[in-house]
Amino acid sequence: MVRKPASMYRNVKSRSFTRRKYMGGVPGSQVIHFDMGNKTAEFPVKITLLADERCQIRHTALEAARITANRAMTTAAGRSGFHMKLRVYPHEVLRENKQATGAGADRVSSGMRAAYGKNVSTAARVSARQKIFTISVNKEHFVIAKDALRRAGQKLPTPVTIVVDQGQELVR
Repeated sequence: MVRKPASMYRNVKSRSFTRRKYMGGVPGSQVIHFDMGNKTAEFPVKITLLADERCQIRHTALEAARITANRAMTTAAGRSGFHMKLRVYPHEVLRENKQATGAGADRVSSGMRAAYGKNVSTAARVSARQKIFTISVNKEHFVIAKDALRRAGQKLPTPVTIVVDQGQELVR
């Protein structure tokens, strides 16, 4: 598992690392569902969560945000009262050069020599103003959906903005 904090992987520093064909042992994504709620109904109001800055969002953070928003919407509107879509996929493979710690670590470790690293996690690269989540609801569940996206945004490593795509008169 990853031993380093998520803040080390937030900023986009290196080139993309996505060719799974050439790498072994890539851990699977923890994101379970990308479409939740009622997928067939048409809802008049769409609320979107946008990332304000360019960053990488790890799959664990995406899953935590998805669970938070889905639970808030399911308890308030029921399973058929909304449609939520996760719009990013964690393609990017993150690597970590594990350092030995403790007594005698200097005799075992090679330091930064050949420090390419092993595959430890996946992340989604997000550009500025890119959509992350979209919730479609009826007008009576607008405030609940907006609060659900606010809670989901707190789980993500970047500042976020909530935008109402349709039904502009509902903004409060």
